[in-house]
Amino acid sequence: MSESRRFRVLKRQLRRVRGGKGLPAVPEGRAGVMMIGHRDYIGGRWDEIGELQFNFLVGRGLRPDNVFLDIACGSLRAGVHLIPYLDPGNYLGIEKEKVLVNRGLTKELSAEVREEKRPELVVSDSFEFERFSKQADYSIAHSLFSHLNASDTERCLSNLRSYAPPQHQLFATFILGSSNDNAGRSHSREAFRFSVDELAAVGTCNGWQCEYLGEWGHPDGQVMMQFTAA
Repeated sequence: MSESRRFRVLKRQLRRVRGGKGLPAVPEGRAGVMMIGHRDYIGGRWDEIGELQFNFLVGRGLRPDNVFLDIACGSLRAGVHLIPYLDPGNYLGIEKEKVLVNRGLTKELSAEVREEKRPELVVSDSFEFERFSKQADYSIAHSLFSHLNASDTERCLSNLRSYAPPQHQLFATFILGSSNDNAGRSHSREAFRFSVDELAAVGTCNGWQCEYLGEWGHPDGQVMMQFTAA
């Protein structure tokens, strides 16, 4: 059976709704991306959420001469707006799924923009921020903590603080709730929740000043926390 046919069979077998959450029951990684596409795999609403992130960041002071880090950049839903806006070399993106990065570069970003703006991308599943050639002034983790357990969330914040300069600002979205209801293992297709106090405590313990920003217009209700490197 060819690869494309195998994915079509998987799609017929596995596409169902889990627990009323509206998430297709697709596997993580390349198989999932092949099954539903690089836009839907990261949550869909491509134009709406990409523009939402861009407008939010510019409104919080992001300038073209700032170095910006997109954590879990996926297939560049925000990157297609940020890369043309930022000065050459100032967009950094880290993502664990190589196939998403490749799809973003080849299907969403023109060759002219890639050549002119020279985005720097790292494929890593362990938040290896030290692999970047420069430090970032700002970063965003959009819909990342909503798929991580407490341990992986802390690892992200700890590694980022070791990499980031003082006064670096991270904006991170999350789903309000209690971590007591979270699954054990981080999963790209499962929803994880944290209370404001839980997330702020993890940030404070890892060298961040935390400010809850709350609602910021996300269509699925994800709220925003600002972490400033102390």
